[in-house]
Amino acid sequence: MLKTFKYFTTILAISFLLTACSQKVVVEKPTILEVKQDTIVELSKQANDKSFNQQEQTDEYFSKYFRPWKQSKLSYSEIEAKWGFSYKNKKVYLENHNQATKEWFDKKIENANFESYNKDIKKAITLKNTNVRVLPTNSPMFYNPSLPGEGFPFDYNQNSLLKINTPLIVSHFSKDRAWAFVESHFVGGWVEINNIAFVDDDFIKDFTTNDYFIATKEKFAIYDPIFREYVKVGTIFPKKDNNFIVAKEDDNLNAKISYIQIEEEFIEKMPLSYNHENRARILKEFINEPYGWAGLLNNRDCSSFTQDYFSVFGKYLHRNSKAQTTNGKYFDISQLNLDEKKEFIRKNGVPFSTLVYLKGHIMLYIGLENNEPLVVHNVWSVKLKDKEDKEFRYIIGKTAITTLEPAKEQEGFTQDSNILKKVLGITIL
Repeated sequence: MLKTFKYFTTILAISFLLTACSQKVVVEKPTILEVKQDTIVELSKQANDKSFNQQEQTDEYFSKYFRPWKQSKLSYSEIEAKWGFSYKNKKVYLENHNQATKEWFDKKIENANFESYNKDIKKAITLKNTNVRVLPTNSPMFYNPSLPGEGFPFDYNQNSLLKINTPLIVSHFSKDRAWAFVESHFVGGWVEINNIAFVDDDFIKDFTTNDYFIATKEKFAIYDPIFREYVKVGTIFPKKDNNFIVAKEDDNLNAKISYIQIEEEFIEKMPLSYNHENRARILKEFINEPYGWAGLLNNRDCSSFTQDYFSVFGKYLHRNSKAQTTNGKYFDISQLNLDEKKEFIRKNGVPFSTLVYLKGHIMLYIGLENNEPLVVHNVWSVKLKDKEDKEFRYIIGKTAITTLEPAKEQEGFTQDSNILKKVLGITIL
């Protein structure tokens, strides 16, 4: 679907709600709760270990994960695939903060070669963690960087990030042959050609071992035999005998099977048991990770945090925040006042299994401390106002544990700053 394909357009509102880069930026720590690991474990005990059927969910996960290798073409229409061309009609600024010209866009659109859409079908796999771009270029696209909530890190040419070993289907190539237009199990767009290799039936047969392990530690190195990548939580490795499989390219960019060793402390059989010890242990891997808009700089945003957290347990979540509300039972609480919203979450929220949604943002509810609902989310900033009523941003810029009203006690906090006021609903997975 289009909304899944261009996932980050649905979270654009985060730029106005929770994002930053105004002329006045406060970089001191905002309201981040220093919650001890023992407390997180105790909160995790409040969760329901049987909230979903892990084996059933894991089977569904792998069905989606390998789906690109079973497709005969990309699932998007050509019009959907070309949605990024609409930026030509907007004021977009490049890495030098100069406005992108009509000629600049014309060159990128010409190079995109959509005359060949779905006409050069190939199956492929990622060789490394790979940026998915809206247009076939590494140039960033910013809205006016001098405006609050714009500029770095909000590169609108960044669509998402694919992990190493991700199956793909290729539609076609850019005219300069430097880029491939691909679809994965959750996103589509442009990837650099040297980040992928092409697979055939023999490779697919060898790769799909039905014995899959998943990374449970964040950003550990793998070698083949030289350095290959820093692996992120949620990365999948097939296992054969006592070795793990990673794709490697030959001289013609065809994929071949490579066997590597990964230490047991970094990787576990998927799905990991959904119990209180594991829920707390995996969450610890994400805390303090720097914010990464759409996976920029190999980091996560709000919805990739929730997506990767649940992947370890075999639960498939969509990529963008709004779509994730459909991954369980959704309750609309938009018409409740602040106290009523909190009370609804207290009574109905299931710790570690409930997503709290507002336009452009998603958070994981983890339980109550002193009767106050706590959430974990990867967030850029909270909007405040100074004594002259001018907006500025409290930069959080990482995955943090907060209340539903972070920075409430700070001078300059207003109801426009209040995340809880913007909460629209919760989804129980």
